Amino acid sequence: MSLHLEIVTPEKKIFSDTVENVYLPGADGEMGILPSHAGLVTALQPGELRYLRDGQVVTLAIGSGFAEIAHDKAVVLTDMALGESEIDEQAAEEAMQRAEEKLKTLDHDMGAEEVAYLQGIIAKQTAALRFKRKHQH
Repeated sequence: MSLHLEIVTPEKKIFSDTVENVYLPGADGEMGILPSHAGLVTALQPGELRYLRDGQVVTLAIGSGFAEIAHDKAVVLTDMALGESEIDEQAAEEAMQRAEEKLKTLDHDMGAEEVAYLQGIIAKQTAALRFKRKHQH
């Protein structure tokens, strides 16, 4: 049995093929998806997505988003999906530091949306850095 996996970002379709399983960073923790999984829609948090294809485990750092599971199909909609070689450690650290500095100097005019946006940048960059450091060879 197999599962069709699609990983889509706003820029492009990252992956679309048959896999044996997929593990996602769900809002309540990691979740495993196998063929014939019950249908569900769930929020994703920044973290590591991995899937097994042809006996090989493939891993990606992903941002926040959603996953829709329907029987033998999993669709992941995320704002970031990067392999280890695509992550620039220095750029990620700098983006995270800029967002943290902006949060530290919060003025009273900053709305909840801007705070959430900055927190999202920090979460994505933290996930990318953890992923990069875990998978460096």
